Amino acid sequence: MPIKRVSTPALLALLTLTAYGLLLPFTGFYWDDLPFTWIARFLSPSEFNPAFAPYRPFLGPIFYLTTSLVPPVPLYWQIFALLIRFLLGVAAWWALSQILEKAQARAAALLILVFPGYSQHWVAYTHINQELIPFIFYLLSFGFTFHALKTRSRAHTLLALLLQICGVFPTEYFFGIEGIRLLLLYVYTEKNIKQTFKIWTPYLLVWILNAAWLLYYYKFGPYNSYSVTAAQTPNLINLLAQALDALWKTGIYIWIQIAPLTLAAPLAPASLLTGGLILVSFFFLAPQVDVNQTPAPRFSAPSLMLVGALAILLGRLPSLAAGLPLTLQSSYDRFMVSMMLGGVFFILGAIDFLITNNNRKKYILAALIALGVGQQFFNGNIFRRDWDKQREIYWQMAWRMPALKPGTLILAREMPIDYETDISFTAPINWMYAPTFQRGDLPYLMLYTEKRIGGPTLPSLQKNTPVKFPYRTVTFYGNTSQAIVIEMPKNGCLRVLDPARGDEQIYSKQPKALTDAIPLSDPSNILAETQTPAAPTFFFPQEPPHGWCYYFAKAELAQQNGNYAAAAALIRQARNLGYAPEDPTEWLLFAQAFALSGDLAAARELSDSAIQTDTRTRREACIVWTKIALRLPEEGSAALAAYQCAQ
Repeated sequence: MPIKRVSTPALLALLTLTAYGLLLPFTGFYWDDLPFTWIARFLSPSEFNPAFAPYRPFLGPIFYLTTSLVPPVPLYWQIFALLIRFLLGVAAWWALSQILEKAQARAAALLILVFPGYSQHWVAYTHINQELIPFIFYLLSFGFTFHALKTRSRAHTLLALLLQICGVFPTEYFFGIEGIRLLLLYVYTEKNIKQTFKIWTPYLLVWILNAAWLLYYYKFGPYNSYSVTAAQTPNLINLLAQALDALWKTGIYIWIQIAPLTLAAPLAPASLLTGGLILVSFFFLAPQVDVNQTPAPRFSAPSLMLVGALAILLGRLPSLAAGLPLTLQSSYDRFMVSMMLGGVFFILGAIDFLITNNNRKKYILAALIALGVGQQFFNGNIFRRDWDKQREIYWQMAWRMPALKPGTLILAREMPIDYETDISFTAPINWMYAPTFQRGDLPYLMLYTEKRIGGPTLPSLQKNTPVKFPYRTVTFYGNTSQAIVIEMPKNGCLRVLDPARGDEQIYSKQPKALTDAIPLSDPSNILAETQTPAAPTFFFPQEPPHGWCYYFAKAELAQQNGNYAAAAALIRQARNLGYAPEDPTEWLLFAQAFALSGDLAAARELSDSAIQTDTRTRREACIVWTKIALRLPEEGSAALAAYQCAQ
């Protein structure tokens, strides 16, 4: 039975749901989403205007409008992102229909919709506002420019100018792509330079105004973000290398990058599901893709390739000026949004130029779109896993630290998670531990030691070092003498490190950025008794099943408070339920609890079990039993001798 051909809007809707909607209920907030949602919840949407004043002042009104309409709930924002993504596809289709041939415009819109170089769709709160909405404005501006040429309507020209302003002023990302309009006009007017500049002049004036604004804001105004390197003496070899890198990645590699990503682990469930989705999408798309039956009169294959290549370079300019890398499958691939048009034009032109058979063109286009669908599903699965990891981290924090003294500084080594920074974690931590915050000093701050030591926020790890950190429109004031140090290993449970327990020696083989901070850790900043224990129910209403890490957290909390019997009882309960740690050193943390609660045999058994699992834990066992020997000299000395510890 042949697959029925569907209209372009219906096809865009189906592809949007397939590429971005299948994992939607299992994704959440990431990166800057977290502080932004905290601002909206605790300070109100109007706070985005002053919050963005030192960064991108024209972006504040977009955040204000959208956050006033959509509550800070992950599911709502992922649904909103789906709607915006669909509107982006429709805007691209309509705008490019004013410029390209009908078949070209349809294919280009489908490629833009699933553009595989841009993986940041699920960072919805941030990137929908920061990039995709301004990009929609810019696409529509291009469309109305060419629609005005057809209709000879000044009103449409004014609308195009207004949309240009809305696209270019909120973010510097799109500063370079105004040159694409010039290139398109040059081809559209059949290379009539005089007519091209006559049409482009009002847009050029807006662009010059934006350039003057950016120059003032970067150099003389309050801008406080990335440093600009364009004013420095350019390194021509480096510029050439960056240009070739952008052309290769955006014009060619991204369209097939899903292949090496899935082939790295071909039998993994994510790879198999991605491959299946690509095949299904290809067979559905093959009858849906059009190609021009005759050569396009204006935008021929060489013209499209040339415009595409130049557009890629123009789109790379802002991030290159800031000295930022173009790294795929990372937060840096957000810069691909300004190279999206160029990449699509280039690949369309390349297919038209290299393939003469129309059927083959259709199949290749269908395959590329299907690969884009698979790529975005693959990306969505990465963000799903990230959200699961966040859930794990926040609930373990809540179990281990029911409440914190206000003003506590949380120090940590970088968490084993891809899309969150210490500043990202700060927002949910404040949401958990200060749920009634209204306005004032920020109660809590989390800092990654290896990223912050020696900087203005954390000059040193000496005691009594003041810590001040502006968090958009509020500020944290603290001191290294009121701190706790936490560790979240890649395999294992979240731990609060305690110098009194010997953790400085136990973790001595870890990076100095972590071990040097351990003497600052004061677990007394954790309040075990509270009427309202912290819980991340604002994002994760369902508490995870109580596995090993739950009992570990509760036992460590009991041990911190000197309740060794309770700690030992919790570990016994966990063992009786069949739970065991991934990291054998976690057994050792409770040898002291068993020993000091009178069960020396169990203490020795835990230590023996850890050493048998991993002989490298013998050193840690010696440190633990040295501490026990201070309280129980006879029993501890016997264990030290049995483990052949140096005394």
